[in-house]
Amino acid sequence: MTARGKPVIGVLCCNEAVDRPVQTVATRFVAPLSRLSDATVVLVPAVRDAADVAGLALLLDGLLLTGSRSNVAPERYGGAPLPQGQHTDPARDEVALALSGRMIEAGKPVFGICRGLQEINVLFGGTLSTECCRGRHHCGSWDGCFDEMFGHCHDVDLRADGILAQSIGRQRLSVNSVHEQGIDRLGGGLTIEAVAADDGLIEAVRARPCGATVLAVQWHPEWDVDRSAESRAFFSIVGTALREAADARHHSVHP
Repeated sequence: MTARGKPVIGVLCCNEAVDRPVQTVATRFVAPLSRLSDATVVLVPAVRDAADVAGLALLLDGLLLTGSRSNVAPERYGGAPLPQGQHTDPARDEVALALSGRMIEAGKPVFGICRGLQEINVLFGGTLSTECCRGRHHCGSWDGCFDEMFGHCHDVDLRADGILAQSIGRQRLSVNSVHEQGIDRLGGGLTIEAVAADDGLIEAVRARPCGATVLAVQWHPEWDVDRSAESRAFFSIVGTALREAADARHHSVHP
């Protein structure tokens, strides 16, 4: 980053196959980072041999772990096998956990959305479960109508002293719910930011272990960011944390 340049955020891709293996990330994750967080976006491949974790941790000012069609592999947290029809992305797990861990150790912010929250919980030693959200937190099919799937909503209660409540100015809001895994045991060092109003499922977490923000939400603020001030607040938090990290990096290079 130059003295007056934008902070740089990495956005983790996923491994999918159409007629060939491809790296994918939905545009809806990228656009708000540029427009609302005022950041330069770098796509990070979920490919073991292509993702230079040490180099990326030096280059990036922050990292976003996106949502995905895949789930974190149970082997990562000692969980039971996933139900039939749910699939994993082991290379994404490996890159996500290694890179986010290196970023956090370097005092740089890491953010998570949906799968990203689950990855952060596993990174901090927590566990996941499919039972905790069975039949309540997911509706429709990835092969069906996205508007219907992301229109499945419920209320969450925000912790009064949390970064989300203070930024949004409310302690309850309605969020979309598009996930088949959820947090079972909370990772050590993570603080709960929000829980589902109906069943208490953990919906957002935060930490600041090495001087920079770690924040993740189970819902998808990128989906309705044009219609929701609450969703835009998430990307405002991202932008603030990125600028702090970029300023710190610039000062370390140019004392």
